[in-house]
Amino acid sequence: MFSFCSDPSLLTSLPWLSCYLTTGKHLLFYQSFATVLILLAVTAPTALVFGFGGATLARARLLPLRLVGKTYISAVRGVPDIAFFLFFVIALDQGFEWLRHQALCPDWNEPIRQGNDFVVCAAAKLPLGSAPQYVHEIYGFFTAVLTFAIVFGAFAANVLYGAMRAVPHAQIETAQAYGMRPAQVFWRILVPQMWVYALPGLSNLWMVLIKATPLLFLLGVEDVVYWARELGGTKQAKFSDYPHGDWRMQYFLFLLVFYLAFTKLSEVVLERVMLRLTHGQGTLGAQS
Repeated sequence: MFSFCSDPSLLTSLPWLSCYLTTGKHLLFYQSFATVLILLAVTAPTALVFGFGGATLARARLLPLRLVGKTYISAVRGVPDIAFFLFFVIALDQGFEWLRHQALCPDWNEPIRQGNDFVVCAAAKLPLGSAPQYVHEIYGFFTAVLTFAIVFGAFAANVLYGAMRAVPHAQIETAQAYGMRPAQVFWRILVPQMWVYALPGLSNLWMVLIKATPLLFLLGVEDVVYWARELGGTKQAKFSDYPHGDWRMQYFLFLLVFYLAFTKLSEVVLERVMLRLTHGQGTLGAQS
């Protein structure tokens, strides 16, 4: 039976493209855009939590806590992102398995480190070998999100630390003069006002986070970059029902348009948030 979907002579015709663009792999390609958006939606607030914790520790009165916060900020900011991404994925995976190994296999007699191999009992493996494929995918995505949050949390901590220092000290002294406790000064005076100073830096960090999402490809997650390369590569009739030439440029051009449109939308939203926060305040972004 004749099928225009697999006839090479009809390559790039509308009926052929209608079939080609609705294959199972293309549905996974479309789904990968949702993966990127979910990553951003989860990573941004998680990184902000890491950042707030790091900034709070960096200005703590106790020296050990202050050193922890400043070390976290300086260490992550001083190393290329990709090195930390690749490091944390391995370190987190082995760390989780080590904790499970200590809890589930107390009678294990062999060393965990055996030369270059990291060996734990079968019950401690994450995920388990018998787990379905979606569990492996969720676990990989979880470690990727946690890695992004740790790395970008350090950048957020640096921004928030600077924003805390930018709040006029006279307001802090006034609150203390009225008898407010340090915790009250922190939560009622410092934190509400620091966001005005932090938002420009956090906005830039959001843009950097968007541009960093293709690193999911290096972390083993089948994201938009993976599928663009997979689908855009040359397909021969011998190996595919939908043969075509090298279309990687077209696929990556589509990704270029997607990221440009998304960053533009982000700029518009962040600008409105900034105007709302600074309305009536004596800052450069204030509106009369």
